[in-house]
Amino acid sequence: MYQCVPKHMSHCPIHFTAFTPHCFLTSQLYLCSAKSHIVSFFIMASHMPLLPLPTSSDDSSHRRKHRKDLLFIVCAFILLLSIVAFCGYRASNVPPHADVASSTTTNDPTAVPSSKWYPVSRGVSSGVSEKSSSMLFGVEDGPSEAFPWDNSMLSWQRTAFHFQPEKNWMNDPNGPMYYKGWYHFFYQYNPNGAVWGDIVWGHAVSRDMIHWLHLPLAMVADQWYDVQGVWTGSATILPDGQIIMLYTGSTNESVQVQNLAYPADPSDPLLVDWIKHPGNPVLFPPPGIGAKDFRDPTTAWLTSEGKWRITIGSKLNKTGIALVYDTEDFKTYQLKKGLLRAVPGTGMWECVDFFPVSKKAENGLDTSVNGAQVKHVMKVSLDDDRHDYYSIGSYDEKKASFIPDDAKNDVGIGLRYDYGIFYASKTFYDQSKQRRLLWGWIGESDSEYADVAKGWASVQSIPRTVKFDKKTGSNLLQWPVAEVESLRLRSDEFNNLKAKPGSVVSLNIETATQLDIVAEFEIDKEALEKTDQSNEEYTCSSSGGAAKRGALGPFGLLVLADEGLSEYTPVYFYVIRGSNGDLTTSFCSDQSRSSVANDVHKQTFGSFVPVLKGEKLSLRILVDHSIVESFAQGGRTCVTSRVYPTKAIYGAARLFLFNNATEATVTASLKVWQMNSAFIRPFHPDQKTYKIDTHKGMHFGSEIGTQ
Repeated sequence: MYQCVPKHMSHCPIHFTAFTPHCFLTSQLYLCSAKSHIVSFFIMASHMPLLPLPTSSDDSSHRRKHRKDLLFIVCAFILLLSIVAFCGYRASNVPPHADVASSTTTNDPTAVPSSKWYPVSRGVSSGVSEKSSSMLFGVEDGPSEAFPWDNSMLSWQRTAFHFQPEKNWMNDPNGPMYYKGWYHFFYQYNPNGAVWGDIVWGHAVSRDMIHWLHLPLAMVADQWYDVQGVWTGSATILPDGQIIMLYTGSTNESVQVQNLAYPADPSDPLLVDWIKHPGNPVLFPPPGIGAKDFRDPTTAWLTSEGKWRITIGSKLNKTGIALVYDTEDFKTYQLKKGLLRAVPGTGMWECVDFFPVSKKAENGLDTSVNGAQVKHVMKVSLDDDRHDYYSIGSYDEKKASFIPDDAKNDVGIGLRYDYGIFYASKTFYDQSKQRRLLWGWIGESDSEYADVAKGWASVQSIPRTVKFDKKTGSNLLQWPVAEVESLRLRSDEFNNLKAKPGSVVSLNIETATQLDIVAEFEIDKEALEKTDQSNEEYTCSSSGGAAKRGALGPFGLLVLADEGLSEYTPVYFYVIRGSNGDLTTSFCSDQSRSSVANDVHKQTFGSFVPVLKGEKLSLRILVDHSIVESFAQGGRTCVTSRVYPTKAIYGAARLFLFNNATEATVTASLKVWQMNSAFIRPFHPDQKTYKIDTHKGMHFGSEIGTQ
């Protein structure tokens, strides 16, 4: 089938003498003929053989007239065909970018021309782990004209120290683990473009989870049981060191099944090659479960009976559920009676995660640990709203069930890992440093059109440590891994800065594109004492953003701002005194003024954050080009935003302190580090070792080292 090509490509000329039969230009629209006989006519016309040259002037004149007549007829036919094709094009109502298939940034300086803009789905409407909801990534009713992004703007959006492939689409983190001195990270990947589809497993390794080497694809869709997608899965390391990888496959009939894979060479620290079990699939949807509602197996944990146990997400009508299976060999399974958990109204549960946290110790725990000093965390990714919810509670091994400590914070209705763009997350136990680590997928909130133009879509969060908050007893604490601090360069400190009500204070630092910011805030006591009690309730998402003024907020920082404040992203606290006299604090990130572009989804994210007596308000912000990751009160509440400024980029990006409260003066102390870029590049087979020098970068040797 013939397809049109973009106007900047040289192999689609418009002059007749070099006319290519499959494309032509009319009123700046690319039109194609779907009629094979018309195409055949074009082929014959453009290759019409010339008659022998005449031998007399009369013959010559006659021949010239004949050629002119023929040229006139062909041109008239082309014009008529153009009109017919144009009408067919308009009738088909195809978005103007539908045939653009480039996976890399174009050399055209106007990579995304001003044209009609259409919101486009980022995946099929049903299936697993495509995570393509317009609620999270798209715009329900897009603007009539796309913003004229240029390559300079699009290039700036690519992050410097967050993990992402060299190009194309990425989504869920899969099977993270630490093995023989290397951190392994697998991920959902489309090798063929910057939109969801053709999903396989990408693979990268690192010594420190900051600097990464891209390895060959780990698993591709080459079997009947995963031909429509090698979807999300998890790794389990057995006591003898054997690695088990379970993953969901979509069969040739679109049935979701569970499959087993393992390393081809366990002695290889890089785990380059993988073998799929010849007896796959090892699990089919049980009776009563939909063929497309059975996915994302967890890391297995060991029961007191010596069996391995996993859970898989599903739903019954609108009730989200987690099925439980026991196995001894990961090839045959027994479905347990009952469910790990079921919560009505939460819809399909994806990417279920289940792990223990210590009530007393600071270190993380292996997934199989249980006991009196242990709490359990259950996390689900809700397919209906594309957010990750967690609940803390207890685990009854005999009944294979999870019971939340607080019914108000049950799975899928209460606490979230992150109140911004953060989905399909996955934890693993890092046995090398005895910590529980969390990965999360950070999608885009621009148009798919722009993603195709820049040639990539989505990144991963900075890995976070996860601990039980012993002070509140009801929250998790998430914090960027300590390794990210190795990227810190020079710093600027600002102590006891006074920000009066309604003020904006410029912070004199170098470029503000790659930053690590730590800040504390105090509200003056006089304003606190004068503030009356109120029945007002504050919600970040419906508040009107940082422009909404109250007696005690908002106040915080403006990141990725330009000098004239035509673009900025506020990260802030908002404090109110409730009707009971207690202070309630919200932590928010406002995207509404982050960009003047009109094809970017802008909203205000955030939630309540617990602040205990005697605690100062504190935050940490990682700014990495188009990503802003924010952590309040040691990580009790986290908010991740994607922002796409057009002016506050490169050296024009600025940082400001602001206080938009009506009554309170705020005192702030900050430390701001410039951040270096991580080394994220392909691995070459002749480079066998990999060492990191934070000053000189990466060095390679001759043999693979293990730790």
